[in-house]
Order: sequence, then structure tokens, then C-alpha cells
Amino acid sequence: MAALRAGLLGVGMMGRHHARVLRELDGVELVAIADPAGDPHGVAGDLEILPDIDALVAEGVDIAVVAVPTRFHQDAALKLAAAGVHTLVEKPIADSVEAGQRMVDAFAAAGLVGAVGHIERFNPALQELRRRIEAGDLGAVYQVTTRRQGPFPSRIADVGVAKDLASHDVDLTAWVVQSHYERVFAQTAFKSGREHEDMITITGRTASGVIVNNIVNWLSPMKERVTVVTGEKGAFVADTSTGDLTFYANGTIPLEWESVSSFRGVSEGDVTRYAFAKREPLRVEHEAFRDAVLGHDTDVVTMEQGLRTLAVVEASLESARTGESVRF
Repeated sequence: MAALRAGLLGVGMMGRHHARVLRELDGVELVAIADPAGDPHGVAGDLEILPDIDALVAEGVDIAVVAVPTRFHQDAALKLAAAGVHTLVEKPIADSVEAGQRMVDAFAAAGLVGAVGHIERFNPALQELRRRIEAGDLGAVYQVTTRRQGPFPSRIADVGVAKDLASHDVDLTAWVVQSHYERVFAQTAFKSGREHEDMITITGRTASGVIVNNIVNWLSPMKERVTVVTGEKGAFVADTSTGDLTFYANGTIPLEWESVSSFRGVSEGDVTRYAFAKREPLRVEHEAFRDAVLGHDTDVVTMEQGLRTLAVVEASLESARTGESVRF
């Protein structure tokens, strides 16, 4: 079978990594790159830097990756759908639910694969975490807590921390427990002098009854990417910056030291850090997208799922504005 002809729109901070992976991916050939800002990272190689999405479409690509600022996602995606091009759009899907819905409708009507780049879902620690939860290693799941904190990224210009970072945690939380958010309450802070929020906490509950807490900011001097899932048999801690997964089991040995046992609920048990293959998340994401285009059943993040994540994030921002919880 001939390789899929791939086009890439945007070769900025994220687009440059897409270019590398597309060149290395079996069954895919990167044939066109477009970016109105040129090639700041020198990734084009022998390819011409095209001026816009229209020029990219004219190259006759089969698949495309859109890695431009969020406000340009809708325009690019709709043109690609009209041209019959399967498309992976970087997260968030769009800058509004209405724009995202138009994208979902366009790809569904055209019978094309439309995907969103929620890359954390493909992190090896979270992949292993979900596999072990499905296998029953944790028993019933009670709570998911995520912490995504770090310094302000200069690459961000058009969205706040909720759409840029919290969207990662909303998607991975719903995916890990396999249940969508049912209710959210959030609070935000504006400390960096920008019009967009730079800190948000989201408290919620999924339809399956799991309690959720997402703590997100880019005002912290230390970088933290942690997901904690607490359940019937203990707690999993996934560090997605290192790809490590640790299990803290509930203890089975009775405590005899009264001053310790009196204030603890479950007792401490064995702590296990798992060894497993750690593949690059972006490569796994691209493989899932490629395989979906080829008609295989994959865990690619669909545009419908990306839209649901955006709806949760926008509901959280609305909750922060009004001081009221929002139910779906």
C-alpha cells in the first residue's frame, strides 16, 4: 500500500515535533509544510514552506496535522474537511464549543477521521494505569486528583491555562476512569497581567460517581505533572513527566502501635513502582491516528471527545465567573 501523504500546518514549538515524528512514521510520508511565519526551527529540510492552508490542501495530501494557535483551528479544519483530508488538530479542538461543533459536524458529514491531539492520553504511565484499573488492580475507583503546575510558557498567546493545560487533565481523567464529567465547580486567578486566567482549580464528579480535583497553573517555580487515582485497594500515582507509575497498596497487616493506628484510616501497605515499556507519547498518538485513517480500531481522541473536553473546560470557566457549579 502506498504511504499516506501527510501535510503539516504550523512548525512552531509543537509543530516541529510533529514534523520529526511524521518523517519517522511507517506508512506515512511528510510531503508538505505550511506556516505563514516561516520555519523558525529549521525543520522543513528540502520541503518548501508554503504560505497557508490553501496551499497545503493544493499539494494533494491524505492526512494533515494542524498545529497553529487555537483561534485558527476552525478555519483550517473546515478547509481540510471540504478537501477530504483526515485531520489531527492540536488540543484544544477550538477556541469555542460552537466552533468545535462545526468541526465535528464537518468531519462526520464527510466521513473523515477527525482527531484531537490530547497527547497525555498516550503517556506510558497513564496507559499502564488505565490497563491496571481495567484489570481490577485498584478495585472500585473513588477519586482522581491531578496536579499540572509549572512556570509560564512564553509560547502561549491566545488562551488561558484552562484551555491550554486543564484540557489535558479533563481528557485524561475521563479517559482513565472511562466516564465523562457530570458536574464541575471551579475557581480561577489572574496574576500575570494577561486577559486570560493563569491558575484554575476544578472540582467535580463523573457520571460514574468518581470525585475529581484538577489543580492547574503556570505560576509555579517547580514543574509537576502528577495524576493520583485512589480506590478500593490503594492508590496509583502516575508521574507523566517521567512516565513512572507507582502503586501504594492498602495494608493488610494490623497496626499495633496505638498512637499511629488511631489517626489513620487505611493502613500503609506495599509500595510498588512498575517497570514497563515507555514509548514516546507523540509517536503513539500518531500511530493511533494513522491506524484510524486505515480503518483500524484505535484509541485515537476523536473530535467528539475533544469537544466534550472543551465543553467541560468552558463550563469550569463559567463556574469560576458565576461562583456556581455547572451540571451537564
